[in-house]
Amino acid sequence: MIDLQPIFQAVRQAAELCRAVQEMHLAGGEKGGHEPVTVADYGAQALLCRAISLHFPDDAVLAEEQGGQFVELVSDGEKAQVIRLLSETLGQRVTEADIVRWLDHGYGCEAERTWVIDPIDGTRGFLALRNYVIAAGLLVDKRPAGAVIGAPGYPTPDRRGALFHAQSGVAYMQPFYGGVLKRIRASDRDEPASLRVLESVEKSHASHERMERVRRAAGLEDAALERLDSMEKYARIAAGDAELYLRLPRLFSQRPHMVWDHAAGVALVQAAGGLATDVDGSPLDFTQGRTLANNRGVIVSNGRIHARVLEGVAKVLAEESQA
Repeated sequence: MIDLQPIFQAVRQAAELCRAVQEMHLAGGEKGGHEPVTVADYGAQALLCRAISLHFPDDAVLAEEQGGQFVELVSDGEKAQVIRLLSETLGQRVTEADIVRWLDHGYGCEAERTWVIDPIDGTRGFLALRNYVIAAGLLVDKRPAGAVIGAPGYPTPDRRGALFHAQSGVAYMQPFYGGVLKRIRASDRDEPASLRVLESVEKSHASHERMERVRRAAGLEDAALERLDSMEKYARIAAGDAELYLRLPRLFSQRPHMVWDHAAGVALVQAAGGLATDVDGSPLDFTQGRTLANNRGVIVSNGRIHARVLEGVAKVLAEESQA
């Protein structure tokens, strides 16, 4: 069992950096284009990859951003912001070369363990000051085996969010900045009227209309529905705060499912006793590099209702094929 404390610290540092970016660019209602996301993405990923390079130097890393992109695509002003924020966060002088080295650590490597990093999952939620997460999933032999998910907007009594992790087949939750560690499990609800269903906010990510048809076909039309950004949906199911997350793409969509949008969440839900599968019940396939190229959609549940949801999906897909 590996010590996840360095990743906890990096996730907390990344959240502080992201909060600083939001306060700088978004708190006054000014959206500021893509700049806030660029600065926060590179800054948060650099912190996570730095921690991995220091504490797990032989592990591979799979992440969205690379050092070459930072050098070639990021403006001088954005680079300066990233350098300043990282220097302030770490309490040491950070250079562009440091950032490039951290971003590229483990990239293109093959190893038994691979960290799958999503520095800001839920970009739209981050920009709109809604929900987003900072996620580090751990694949062992290309299967989800561990996770750290920081959810600054998770609904907690102190309103400071929650930190989730999965390790050795067990899922845990604690206050974001430390406190009592609690083991979590998926709920045992199965009565339709008691269920809580989650979907993505953005219509470009999935078809709301298709998922509504699935709920009706599965007899879940009375379930409460909430639309939510990011892998926080996985965390809510793992913690017993929701029972179903559907992600069915728009009909004929060619948009791929990226591994960093799901790896940490799948590991967390499975450790909590829930299920995460493709729309036909087959496992999600993390052996294809950056995308879930062999998967058509995602169904995540507490396990108790999974079979009936699969039946609902099958009915809708059959109707679509006949049409």
